[in-house]
Amino acid sequence: MTFNRLLSRAVRVSKVGTRSAFTASKPDTTNPNWVRVGLAFGTSAFFWGLLFKQNSTDVHEYKVRNGLE
Repeated sequence: MTFNRLLSRAVRVSKVGTRSAFTASKPDTTNPNWVRVGLAFGTSAFFWGLLFKQNSTDVHEYKVRNGLE
């Protein structure tokens, strides 16, 4: 058998016998999962809050070290 025939047979078998585990069902866009949406936005807000707090702490430390405050 030539390489092309082996490859085409392998491709044919792999397409027939597999199903993607990541797209088992299509997401329902009309009814979102509000728990996951809230968790995503809440986590994002929490991290932004940490970022601003750390920034203000760093700016204050910079001013103290350089004698600006």
